[in-house]
Amino acid sequence: METVEMTSVSLKRPRSEDGVANADEIKRQKISEKSKTGNNSGQSVETVTEQPEKSLLEDTKNEIILTEEGEEQEDQELEDSDEDGDPESFADMMKHGLTESDVGITKFVSSHKGFSGILKERYSDFVVHEIGKDGRVSHLDDFSVPVDDEDPSEETFTVLSDEDKKRLEELQLFKNKETSVAIEVIEDSKEKRTIIHQAIKSLFPGLETKTEDRDGKKYIIAYHAAGKKALAKVRTATDPRKHSWPKSRGSYCHFVLYKENKDTMDAINVLSKFLRVKPNIFSYMGTKDKRAITVQEIAVLRITAQRLAHLNKCLMNFKLGNFSYKNHPLKLGELQGNHFTVVLRNITGTDDQIEQAMQSLRETGFINYYGMQRFGTTAVPTYQIGRAILQNNWNEVMDLILKPRPGAEKGYLVKCREEWAKTKDPAAALKKLPVKRCVEGQLLRGLSKYGMKNIISAFGIIPRNNRLMYIHSYQSFVWNNMVSQRIEEYGLKAVPGDLILKGGTAVHIGEGDVDNYTIHDVVMPLPGFDVVYPKHKIGEAYKEMLVADNLDINNMRHKIRDYSLSGAYRKIIIRPQNVNWEVVAYDDPRIPLFNTDLDKLQGKPLPVLPTDGKFRALKMAFSLPPSTYATMAIREVLKMDTSIKNQTQLNTTWLR
Repeated sequence: METVEMTSVSLKRPRSEDGVANADEIKRQKISEKSKTGNNSGQSVETVTEQPEKSLLEDTKNEIILTEEGEEQEDQELEDSDEDGDPESFADMMKHGLTESDVGITKFVSSHKGFSGILKERYSDFVVHEIGKDGRVSHLDDFSVPVDDEDPSEETFTVLSDEDKKRLEELQLFKNKETSVAIEVIEDSKEKRTIIHQAIKSLFPGLETKTEDRDGKKYIIAYHAAGKKALAKVRTATDPRKHSWPKSRGSYCHFVLYKENKDTMDAINVLSKFLRVKPNIFSYMGTKDKRAITVQEIAVLRITAQRLAHLNKCLMNFKLGNFSYKNHPLKLGELQGNHFTVVLRNITGTDDQIEQAMQSLRETGFINYYGMQRFGTTAVPTYQIGRAILQNNWNEVMDLILKPRPGAEKGYLVKCREEWAKTKDPAAALKKLPVKRCVEGQLLRGLSKYGMKNIISAFGIIPRNNRLMYIHSYQSFVWNNMVSQRIEEYGLKAVPGDLILKGGTAVHIGEGDVDNYTIHDVVMPLPGFDVVYPKHKIGEAYKEMLVADNLDINNMRHKIRDYSLSGAYRKIIIRPQNVNWEVVAYDDPRIPLFNTDLDKLQGKPLPVLPTDGKFRALKMAFSLPPSTYATMAIREVLKMDTSIKNQTQLNTTWLR
């Protein structure tokens, strides 16, 4: 459920081949007439860059994002940027990006006249609360820590000096040649030594300690008990570290994570770094937006609530609370959905337009399109790479990922691509990357290891979730296009040949029972080997679209099992739950228009708003099921194109 993001990047235009998106457009036009989008000229959305905004604490300068090699992530982007050269404006760069029509998003379901508004003028204008499988909405409303006599004292977290912690971390991670670290006990007492022992074992998993006398002084000696395998083995469900963990306490500490302007994986990596553990001991039910304030439940294996709560004193843009111990981790997809609170600023719609738009959202809903972020923001959409994988065209896969491309790019990536185009030497191109964990770096590392004749193995170095993201993007591309054709052909009613789900099984609607169903019952398949297709014109359209892409809809099994698509079903129309809204006036675009969970915990008063301000804003709230896109609901309200390309062009005009 990611949403549109506007981020600051270093921009350059490299030498590039162009026109891939145009080829796709021509191909689609051969299959069917271009769908009409309705007369919405003059209706727009504007997304502006971040206004100065005070976050939890001032931005940290030394925050380190740590990603384990091989850790599976959907999307991990580097935050660094290279400022070399004369970057073009963001609007100029984004003219190479995608628009909604490029990915099949062309239809609306409502008849109201659209209006303009500013989406995410401030990241605090977009707040997401996770809804658990029990229907409970996650809120951060309690900083207290469960009382446990076996927890170490608060002094555990302060007894070691920064220098001691640095040496111990280097020992723990085998970053030096030392086999042990000796810490002198100042003001020696048994109680003091006990606290130091506890601190080392608690803060540096995998280390053991003992006390030694040296020249009449007491020292605590930290060492690895079982060599390099010790660190790898700690904190797993099957082989937990032996240090005491009360049997009566659940093995997992569950907590609510409140984060500002960070995506979920970034947050997990930061927590891992500060706790000195691996990211894979954390579990969660879903990833959340970056450019937003989000509240979600996280579980972590055998880390005390006390240690987690201590992070509130030193972390930027995060708060942790609502701690409890349970016997189970969290699983991806175990949520009912998310509740969104969104502010659209500087709206132009009349009260009647807004009322019509919101009533339509509540009663009819919106088309369940895959949002723009599913397809990437660069000149090479992710679905094109997915299509090449399914075609088993590995040279094309390599070329699409590594070749120079127009549009918004960080400077070091531009240099890497230029080196690749010039030399086709993976080692030389890899040297241009300061950090190697981006997709380009991982592929180049694979090509260096396996050679240019084994692209499949080289591509396999990329984490599995990232590789599957490409083919899922292609499925989404097909689905969007087919749904637009379905609505163009048959409108907003169920028709014979449509598909509905009965007990998880897709069945076709017959002539005799079509009146028993509405458009809200209809599903459409994502292409795969284990789905059926509609028994009307759209079933044939699926086949024609895949034929145009040199794919066989009747043979979606790939010779590499990971890339075999079984398919799935997705509802055409989603009707949000718990929809409510109000229009408010304001004068200062920098002030928040509602209080967050953190504001409430800190006792901040509600913002005082004028009755007749310079600007108007639409505050809207709604709940959506998993895998649906809030930006598509907002698109239906405003009747606007949510692509960064379109928003940037509008934004550039608005800022003048």
